[in-house]
Amino acid sequence: MNKLMLILLLTVSMAGTSLMAGKSWTGHISDSKCGAAHADHSAKSIGCVKSCVGGGAQPVFVTQEKKVIKISNPDKVTGHLGHQVEITGTLKDGALTIKDVKHLAP
Repeated sequence: MNKLMLILLLTVSMAGTSLMAGKSWTGHISDSKCGAAHADHSAKSIGCVKSCVGGGAQPVFVTQEKKVIKISNPDKVTGHLGHQVEITGTLKDGALTIKDVKHLAP
């Protein structure tokens, strides 16, 4: 019985560790007003995203497949508005909680 409990405990702890590590996605930081329309990291798109976020729109993450995902901790992407990025985090209930953001060169 003790061996079974030990195996179960190890399995649960390893699963928890992998969930905490998160997953990585590549895409763009856009805004909730324009969504995927400005996911090309052009100067025009970067300016629009910054303007929209400055006007009250929320930053969003746009995947390479052009899926728009809410960001639960938008302060993590303040310096990446309009940029192509690699995001590490967790996706839960349609919202992305970002652990790390890496700017990718165009």
